[in-house]
Amino acid sequence: MPQESTSENESPRDLDYEQARLAYSIIESLIEHTRVVSDLIAVMAQVLDDDTTKALTLTPTWTAYLDSRRTLARTHADVEKFAEVLKSMSPD
Repeated sequence: MPQESTSENESPRDLDYEQARLAYSIIESLIEHTRVVSDLIAVMAQVLDDDTTKALTLTPTWTAYLDSRRTLARTHADVEKFAEVLKSMSPD
């Protein structure tokens, strides 16, 4: 199947601009929610005693939380790239 050719000044568009804006808005909301939840966890952790904190951090749930935070940190660069693509698609 032949690929569509584009001029040097034009990038391929697999995504409609409005769809891309919606996707970015959803991603941005999820990232903001994750940041707020992480801040809440940090505040809650400050009021726990040492034994409770140690018990909590030894659970599979805590391990999953930390894994998720690392994944989100790596995803940051991808979100930035997506934002750049979105800017280049802007009809403005």
